[in-house]
Amino acid sequence: MNIYVDFDDCLCETARFFSHLVKELFDMDVPYEGITDFNLQKSYSLSDEDYEHMMITAHKPESLLTFEETPLACETLNEWIDAGHNVSVITGRPFVAYEASRLWLDRHGLDRAKLYCLNKYGRDSFIKNSEFSLEVEDYLKMHFDLAVEDSPTAFKFFSHLPELKVMVIDRPWNKDCTFPNENYMRCYDWETIRRMV
Repeated sequence: MNIYVDFDDCLCETARFFSHLVKELFDMDVPYEGITDFNLQKSYSLSDEDYEHMMITAHKPESLLTFEETPLACETLNEWIDAGHNVSVITGRPFVAYEASRLWLDRHGLDRAKLYCLNKYGRDSFIKNSEFSLEVEDYLKMHFDLAVEDSPTAFKFFSHLPELKVMVIDRPWNKDCTFPNENYMRCYDWETIRRMV
């Protein structure tokens, strides 16, 4: 199979990091469970300037490399690769974050997984003139059999693949979302994904 896996909040606990970061930067106490909107600016009620500052800080290598692994995520991906499946980690992080993201994967035993930066969310606003290693038109030529994603905002990137099975990692910001079709399945942890796949 060709497998698409999102990076943030699928392989690692990005939102938990942000909860600590907003406390450190702005003395705001917004627990992970309180992040009910994928739009972090909205979840934290930040001004444009504060949001930009937070996102730039979070995308520095010294920040990205501290993100905790989501339990069983890397082990599961390695099992898929060992079984002969092609695993592509497709992140919405800008290309400036590529080296640190690649290093995080390598340090977590995922040196065989491909990594692409795709402009999923139009985040050019916080790192000016951002570049991405995968253009949308090239992404749309790729075929996947299975996807692991957490963001309802990213579901639009699957509409060209009507047979795609999508495992949606349960997160506070997707609790109330409506799935586009019956190919989407909510998964509460990677153990569930392993069993289903």
